[in-house]
Amino acid sequence: MAKRDYYDVLGLSKGASADDIKKAYRQKAKELHPDRNSDNPNAEAQFKEANEAHDILKDPEKKAAYDRYGHAAFEGGMGGGGRPGGYPGGGGGQGDFASAFSDVFDDLFGDFMGQRRGGGGQRATRGSDLRYNLRVSLEDAYVGLQKTITVPTSVACDTCNGSGAEGGAEPTTCPTCSGMGKVRAQQGFFTVERTCPTCSGAGQIVKNPCHSCGGAGRVEKERALSVNIPKGVETGTRIRLGGEGEAGLRGGPSGDLYIFIEVQDHPIFQREAENLFCRVPVSMISASLGGDIEVPTIDGGRSRVKIPAGAQSGKQMRLRGKGMPGLRSAATGDMYIELAVETPVNLTSKQRELLREFEALSEENNPESSGFFRKVKSFWDGMKN
Repeated sequence: MAKRDYYDVLGLSKGASADDIKKAYRQKAKELHPDRNSDNPNAEAQFKEANEAHDILKDPEKKAAYDRYGHAAFEGGMGGGGRPGGYPGGGGGQGDFASAFSDVFDDLFGDFMGQRRGGGGQRATRGSDLRYNLRVSLEDAYVGLQKTITVPTSVACDTCNGSGAEGGAEPTTCPTCSGMGKVRAQQGFFTVERTCPTCSGAGQIVKNPCHSCGGAGRVEKERALSVNIPKGVETGTRIRLGGEGEAGLRGGPSGDLYIFIEVQDHPIFQREAENLFCRVPVSMISASLGGDIEVPTIDGGRSRVKIPAGAQSGKQMRLRGKGMPGLRSAATGDMYIELAVETPVNLTSKQRELLREFEALSEENNPESSGFFRKVKSFWDGMKN
């Protein structure tokens, strides 16, 4: 039976690009692989046919010859790509499927795993990122500061200069995987790659490990670091110190250190973004008559605030520009004074007598309570009816 056109086998038109050929072959290989088509007796032959077509069309020189002469370009017993048997791999058998499917698997997942077949293992490994939680006061968040912190971490071994080998000698190529970092095993239709058990994927081994670090190239140590805390930081602000994390394995680059800021609660001020709130208690007399009070500000200063006569609890007054600075900006928030009118306690007999006398004379001085109780009376009258 005459061979099918290779472009037809892959569902392509003549002149398809290399990317189109690659995508079409991926799809066909997944569709036709015998492991996924146990109920299709033709799947094996179709899989071989697709593999043969791909082997020719993926090679620019073979593709050019096929485009000009068709199948005649490869007649003479050499078939698909110059190997006996008429398809890549020659002779048929499980080896063809293993090789073909391994190529497809690597093509699909090699980039995802970070390394393609034949790429070899990486001797150096980047160190881990570290997190440090730092608590600062609201006053420190207002002015900013330079703070020294002590971080327990892994640093490059001074004895071996981070190489992991005694005397700083260079590691040697792993004899098990020949520096690839992976070993292969044939399992039926599949060629399975596993991390090399000898070098753990590094591709190299240390024959004489450093006595100080045991071959890791790093040791545990505490480091003192100076951190610049900018003014205006809030809880949750993150500061990154590049390269100040855990040292890499065997000379690999260090990770980063991330400092997470927590601003402590303040006994006087409450913070909302750049604004500050201060709840100030005032006596009933001061609230009734009005007057001036002195309040603190976050910079350690004092401000005088005028209380209007008849002020009620919850009344707010704003002090512009007395709040927190913006993080890395020139903006500054405001400070809000909230009055809390305080009811006197532990009254003497004289005070009680005066207050009763005052109450008798102040029926018209409490418009809110008068209005409320008028509404209550109307409500009860309505319920009776």
